[in-house]
Amino acid sequence: MAEQYFLLAATFLPLLLSPVSYFLGRRSGLNIVTWFSFGVLLVSTVLLFVPALTLNGGHIAYSESYAWGQFGNFGLRLDGLSLPFAIINYIWFTVLIIYSKPYINRKIIQDALDRFGSQTPSQSTSRDQSYVLGVDEKKPVESFNVSWAESKYITTVNIEQQRYVNSRLGLYFALFMVFAMGTLGMVLATNLIEFYVFFELVLVPSFFLISFFGYGARQRTGMMFFFWTHAGSVVLLLGLLSIGFFAGGFDYTTVRTHEGQIPIQWIPIIVFAVVMGLGVKLGGFLLHSWVPSSQSNAPIPVAILLIGIGTYGILRIWLDLLGGNYAQYSIYLNIWGLATMIYGGAMALMQDDIRKILAYSTMSNMGYILFGLGSGSVLGVTGATLLYVTSGLGKAVLFMMAGSISFQTGTFSVSKLGGLAGKMPYTAVVAMIGLLTLFGIPPTSGFMSEWIMFAGVLQTGVHDQNSLRVVLFGFGLLTTVLSSAYLLWMYKRIFFGRIPEQLGNVRDSNKYILITMAALAGLSLIIGVYPDPLLAPITSYVQGMLHNSPGVVPLPSSGGTGSAVPLAKSIMFKSGDRMSGNVADDLVALVTVTNGGINRGR
Repeated sequence: MAEQYFLLAATFLPLLLSPVSYFLGRRSGLNIVTWFSFGVLLVSTVLLFVPALTLNGGHIAYSESYAWGQFGNFGLRLDGLSLPFAIINYIWFTVLIIYSKPYINRKIIQDALDRFGSQTPSQSTSRDQSYVLGVDEKKPVESFNVSWAESKYITTVNIEQQRYVNSRLGLYFALFMVFAMGTLGMVLATNLIEFYVFFELVLVPSFFLISFFGYGARQRTGMMFFFWTHAGSVVLLLGLLSIGFFAGGFDYTTVRTHEGQIPIQWIPIIVFAVVMGLGVKLGGFLLHSWVPSSQSNAPIPVAILLIGIGTYGILRIWLDLLGGNYAQYSIYLNIWGLATMIYGGAMALMQDDIRKILAYSTMSNMGYILFGLGSGSVLGVTGATLLYVTSGLGKAVLFMMAGSISFQTGTFSVSKLGGLAGKMPYTAVVAMIGLLTLFGIPPTSGFMSEWIMFAGVLQTGVHDQNSLRVVLFGFGLLTTVLSSAYLLWMYKRIFFGRIPEQLGNVRDSNKYILITMAALAGLSLIIGVYPDPLLAPITSYVQGMLHNSPGVVPLPSSGGTGSAVPLAKSIMFKSGDRMSGNVADDLVALVTVTNGGINRGR
């Protein structure tokens, strides 16, 4: 059979065509560059799905490998671990391109008004000027039916100003495509140096997107983001170089084969370097200083994608490649995750800006993931991996809600809002789905992932008779109340109560914003009802990944000694090895954890 290049094309197509997006934006404006960029990312996503459909429960991996000189091979691999991260990230990028069409155009026009000043239509009648609203069209102002929120964007724009707007549009979409390429490359990489190169490539477009298109002191924010994340990447590089040096190569297969050659005294140093380097990108407690300003000042589509991908790095580099020592140090990750959960939730309660509430909420969500990754059990790690997908969907919907509200009201301040449910009913409904996803309420996707993760933490505590882990489980469960408190408080103040007088004419945002929000909310519901396409490969891979890690609590067995079964069959009622057929009923079994498994306990 001819050699396939699906992953190579999916990864590098956005990079190769990003200059085309830039020139299309400069020359033709918003519509052309949006749909071209969307088409490129859609094709890349389809190319990614083609090999994904060939995977069978995580047991089969699809790989492409190319000679890369002294560093080993340049490879791209889609397996049960990389699959959920690759698929969900490209779905996010593709959907957010459409969301960016009205959002970033409005933002750039506002920047142009701040840069060049503005004129009302009556102040200028020059033939080289056109009346422009914050959309990609030029009409006499009388032909627009504008609301209070849109009226301040009516201005006359001369040729120089229009060139500035178009140039910025092209730059934004080009950088966004490079951002997508770096993220996918990092997830699919099969070599430590390759992973690091893509990791650094993600930082560059992120920095420029914040510095050029952010809010407030955006250049200072961009520098803080770059300083923190680059400092983390340097620490990570030291760990990666140490692994490659002792293992005799940088390819993942080489590291797995020769993991035992790493001196025992170097193991804690390497693990610390890897976890700290990636923990900065996760926004873990004490490494989070850049998170509030970066997420609140970044453009909404960028803020959604800034944090979280470090989860994959910890899974791949520590648990997968160096998993022999995982159980020994997992408790520290568990404690760090709990601290991150509590601190992020407490700080979110003190904020008035929607973006800062969501920034600290994101930090708290990363704490949940770290909490699960430190569970010391296959069940907990599986739940934490799925939680990256589900919490990301909820976070994305709520950030998009924040952009929609600002788009219509001109503010992110919760104290200046209220009663918007009657004015923006579709936004309110979709935002509630995002809230329920983060709460872990059925039938959203957050329910399955969050409770599998908590069950894994408790399972380890009971299995090992470790009172500290049981206590950590209890505090972690209580933290969900804190998360519910600040999110419900925010939602109530935005959508209920008395509406401010100046917001009387506010309405739902345009179709691009509503459709993209609804698409991600709908995906959360689909995964919540039918999680198996993601859960099965994750479970199978994590089970194999930690199989030879001493001290790790395996999946509950269904019969013979040591025989592990897929997660979907381990969360069941003992009724002749058959599932109950009801997801909610099956998950009730998670609360009864024994040394032998998870049973209904009738």
